[in-house]
Order: sequence, then structure tokens, then C-alpha cells
Amino acid sequence: MGAAPAATPDTLRPFIDREARRLGFSAVAITTPDAIPLARDRLAEALAAGHHGDMDWLAETFERRASPTALWPDVRSVIILAMNYCPDENPLDILARKDRAAISVYARNRDYHDIIKGRLKELAGKIASRAGGDVKVFVDTAPVMEKPLAEAAGLGWQGKHTNLVSREFGSWLFLGSIFTTAELPADAPEIDHCGSCRACLDICPTNAFPAPYRLDARRCISYLTIENKGPIPREFRAAIGNRIYGCDDCLAACPWNKFAAAASEAKLVARDDLKAPRIGDLLMLDDPAFRTLFSGSPVKRIGRDRFLRNVLIAAGNSGDASLIARCRELAGDFSPLVRGAAVWALSRLMEDQAFTALWNERQAAEDDDSVREEWTAALRAQRGRLTA
Repeated sequence: MGAAPAATPDTLRPFIDREARRLGFSAVAITTPDAIPLARDRLAEALAAGHHGDMDWLAETFERRASPTALWPDVRSVIILAMNYCPDENPLDILARKDRAAISVYARNRDYHDIIKGRLKELAGKIASRAGGDVKVFVDTAPVMEKPLAEAAGLGWQGKHTNLVSREFGSWLFLGSIFTTAELPADAPEIDHCGSCRACLDICPTNAFPAPYRLDARRCISYLTIENKGPIPREFRAAIGNRIYGCDDCLAACPWNKFAAAASEAKLVARDDLKAPRIGDLLMLDDPAFRTLFSGSPVKRIGRDRFLRNVLIAAGNSGDASLIARCRELAGDFSPLVRGAAVWALSRLMEDQAFTALWNERQAAEDDDSVREEWTAALRAQRGRLTA
């Protein structure tokens, strides 16, 4: 019995669509590797302005990131796949519950990289067996500009918040890509449907958008709570509120979300214990408990110290005096990052005289300059309040 004939582009595309749906992807589209000629200059402009903050890997991978052919010269077609992760409730509602912690929608269950990459590999293998040639799969940890490619492929457009917006799924899409040496017919690009809307720009608590379609990561709560490895700058702490991992404000504000249905992939549906955890409970986590609670979650990658830094900022914004005792304990933590955040939380929760007395008690034992600076700044702010 002879081998089955190789698939033609016309027969391969319906197969890709069917298999992508079977694997749980919400949408699939195809573009060419030369479809984003403006992306290189836009990325260079953002890097020159310093908008990437400490994400040095963006600059280090610039040449490969700027064009799919720079990453893989043999690529002939780029298949972009999207998976819907729309929440079943408004993620902004929790922001009013000051005793609870807000975790970004995408991080309330399994790490989407693990979910998507395995399915991309399965689909890529089937494409290669039918079309011949080579394939490579990428999720957003690789130097691929998925959002411009998704726009070029027609899955949506990059909104003023710089994220992809779909007329069908709103702002709630995870993206992955398959690069292939097969020549496949490309889909038509999507056009921008933002119009005069500024909802995503105006809702940002930290004014992270210097202009529409431009994001300064250094002011973005997602960057500050996830990528930032040091203390959160004081100017943003109050605005962070109870957001302890990421921020969904600009995504949730998009009017196109009204057309989105809740995610159907069970591994992306929020776990009950991560929808609105108590700040007081999270402050009690030691390293093993932190790792257990967030096993399989993207939250785990920031580690216990950065996590507690974030929770302590939320504690300071909570106005909940019952958290003082635990914050006092964390002011003596082994991690300077945690101690510094605890100092700020205490300065917000304690009466001024009690806070000063605590510093008088602790100052001899504090030998880290960054933590002493936190105490100094907090005491200076206290004096300013007293003399105002």
C-alpha cells in the first residue's frame, strides 16, 4: 500500500482549523513572516525610551524578535493560535474588597504556557506529517512578536492598551505560534476598531500609557508586581491597591469584552481559592506553603519574597489594623525585600507614635541600607503629616 499523498495548501488549511479547535484553541489564522515590517522600528523606539524597564532580555533579543525570519530564516508561514481565557465575572469587582487580594485573571489556575505549548507541539507534528518540511512552536517566552503577527493574521488588532483585541473574544486571548517551512495561504489582516475610545487608557491606576498604543512598563502594575525584582517604587504603592500579581484594569475596561464568552478550558477557569484570597492568610505563607498553594501557577515563578512584598503593599493599602501583628513579624524577616515592604505597610497601619516607637526598638538590629531607607522615608512622611 503506497504512502498517502502530501496535503496541498487548500486541503491542509481545513485540517489545521479542525485540529486547532479539537485541541481547545478558540481561533487560528495564518500570516507571512514578512507581514510586520513596522514592528522593528516600534520596538526600537520603545527600547530607546527605556519603556522596557529592567527587562533586558527585550534588548538582548532585539534582532531575533524584530522579524520571524531573523529568528528562523527558513520560515515561510506563521500560524497564530489563540485560546480564550475570559473570566466568568468582572475582575474589577475585587478591587473594592480591601481585605482580599487581586490576582490577575490569567494566573488564577494553571500556567498557560504549559497548557498551550503541549497542544502546539501536537498540532505542529500533525502539520509536518501532512505537509512535510520543518516546524517550530513558540509561546510568549520566545522572542516572537505574537501580537503584531496576530493582527497581521486577522485574529484581532493591537488596541490602545497594546494588547490584542478581538471582535469575538475581547481582550482575553492567550497566543501561541507555529512557524513552518510550508507555504500556506495567508489570511487578511484585521483593522483597528478602537475608534475614539480611551477606556483602557483612562482606567490605568498608574498612568502607564504615555500615549495611545504605547506602554511604559516601568509604570505598569503587572511589571511592578511580577518582573520588577526590587522594592516597588513608593510613588506607585498606594495606586496598586490590593493587586498582588498583575493587573487586569486596561483589559477589563475594553468595551469589546461584551461579546466574549467565558473560557471553556477547565485548566484556565479560576480556582476558587485564588479568586479572592484573604490578605491576612497570604501574609502567613512561608516558602513551602507558598510553593504548595501556587503549584502549577505562574505566580510561583516570582518566589516567596517578591510575593510577600506585593501582599504587604496590599496590606498597607487595606486599612486593616488586624494585620499589624503579622506585618511586625515580617519587619524582622530574613529578606530585606520583605522587611522593607513590611515597614511601609506598618507606616500605613500603625498610629504614628507606635510606629516611631517600633523603629526605636528595631533600629539597632537593622543593618540593610535599603530597609533603613524605608524607615527613614516612612518617618519623614510621618513628620510631614504631623506638621501639616
